Amino acid sequence: MATGELNPSHYPAQRAAKVVQHYLNTRYGSPYRVFGLHKVHSGHAEDVAESGRKYLLKISVQEFLRETVKNCTAEVFFPKGEKQASPEVRASCDELLQIDSKAQDEALYQRYKMNQSLVSAEYLPDSHGNMDPDMKPFWHLGIVAASFVMLSESNEKTLYNTAQVAQVTQLETENDQLKFNYDILLHDMVSQEIMHWKVLFTWSPSEGVKVLQKEQLPRCHCGRLPNKN
Repeated sequence: MATGELNPSHYPAQRAAKVVQHYLNTRYGSPYRVFGLHKVHSGHAEDVAESGRKYLLKISVQEFLRETVKNCTAEVFFPKGEKQASPEVRASCDELLQIDSKAQDEALYQRYKMNQSLVSAEYLPDSHGNMDPDMKPFWHLGIVAASFVMLSESNEKTLYNTAQVAQVTQLETENDQLKFNYDILLHDMVSQEIMHWKVLFTWSPSEGVKVLQKEQLPRCHCGRLPNKN
């Protein structure tokens, strides 16, 4: 692995920056606030004794729903060891975090907390990239939940995106938390593999997403993935 200054467009810097995206979504993401990597401006990598590798990054991050782009600085540490450990992230994105989605999140929460018919949907988005507008918040919620998986599974050889929510099932509300079971398809841009994960989690505006269980499932045929062409 290269050390010193990195080419911002090459994989080492892009992989580390993508981890920052996942981190931001796990900490601050919601059905109406979803973050994505916009651009890597600079990157520096250095070995930390024999414990791992540290990346220092200057990036810009986009909040997708509002198409707002703000600058961030971040530090990503990939630990070494026989057993893979999650990357450690520190990020400073103060302007980005000023984006307020509380009113929209609360309205969604109240609507589905008292909903008599529990949400059930599949293929978000469908093979043509389309979805019912009412389902978009649940697609965004799937990205946030998937970010917990992608953050824990990321290393210096991966570059994960959320490809599709294959299925979403709302369960009975517990302790004022909306509860969901999601089947999520992840795409590793490096290996081109599609990975299938089942994630059980709760969400509320006050508590955010809390992952209760996550399990990797056998590889799927994925015949209805969105067309990227």
